[in-house]
Amino acid sequence: MDERGISANDLQTYCAVLAQEYFFAASLNSQARQAAADRAWFAIQRFYQNCTIKKPGKKGYPRFQHDNRSVEYKQTGWKLDPDGKRITFTDGCGIGRLRLVGNKKQEIATFPIKQIKRVRILKRADGYYVQCAVNADRKVEHVFTGAQVGIDLGIQFFYTDSNGNTIDNPRSFRKAEKKLKRLHRRLSHTQKKSANRKKARQKLAKAYLKVQRQREDFARKTASALISSHDLIAYEDLQIANMVKNHTLAKSINDASWGRFLHWVTYYGAMQEVPVIGVAPHFTSQNCSGCGKLVKKSLSERTHTCVQCGLVLDRDHNAARNILNKALGRTVGHTGTNTPLSV
Repeated sequence: MDERGISANDLQTYCAVLAQEYFFAASLNSQARQAAADRAWFAIQRFYQNCTIKKPGKKGYPRFQHDNRSVEYKQTGWKLDPDGKRITFTDGCGIGRLRLVGNKKQEIATFPIKQIKRVRILKRADGYYVQCAVNADRKVEHVFTGAQVGIDLGIQFFYTDSNGNTIDNPRSFRKAEKKLKRLHRRLSHTQKKSANRKKARQKLAKAYLKVQRQREDFARKTASALISSHDLIAYEDLQIANMVKNHTLAKSINDASWGRFLHWVTYYGAMQEVPVIGVAPHFTSQNCSGCGKLVKKSLSERTHTCVQCGLVLDRDHNAARNILNKALGRTVGHTGTNTPLSV
């Protein structure tokens, strides 16, 4: 490394040098090597960004990928059949021609080849998948209902909205935990490098993949329904990474997948042009949504009771009302002015 340091362009240029030294790098398409260099550079960039933030502990050092399970191509190195039934990888890595299955192959075939900007083949526990990144505008016409809602994410219920409605927490991992433990024990009892160990590892990976897909499916469907039925969504901008440091609640918080759900709420909100507003979580559970008085309560207290205005609500319902108030600018903390929602 010289005085000016190493840049992303230097990493891209070095791909050609690696192709001359290693046969596996030479067998890949040049743009596939560049895509791998892009991902390596993103990891390095995140590391230096974390170093600039004064946080204790590990900084997330970039790690060498011994078992890379995906290859990404840009606009060369692959060829899609006109009917969308097969895709051929034309470089020397040995993938060759593959038959596409599933309900998306006909949809892919309708896009012009120039609109497909990237193609990625990746290995999952239950087989190989092809992902196509398409340059297309997605917009869904939203039917305005006039409804505005604030949501409070929780563990007992997945979320409670400002109208008092609740969505049950799916608890995908908790329901599969007994089976996962059994598969872990079965794997630990097998001999290393044996065929039985390989089968046991694959069964365990498939079980974890199923949990992941259940979380993803629930997050997408719940977010889509929430956006479709409201014209404004307000939520708490929680620091989930800090919350999971509580070892008592970490498993339940990770199982709920709040971050994934909020990602899809934001995504569908942008697609349908529905405002999605994140508000600071300070005092949303402690303030009274009826009069604004600060009512201190511990985590174990699930009912909000205000001695000033007499409002009695579920703790999460009260918090959801405060979140909506904040998003609409009708609340300025427990020490400021307050224009409450009607009870």
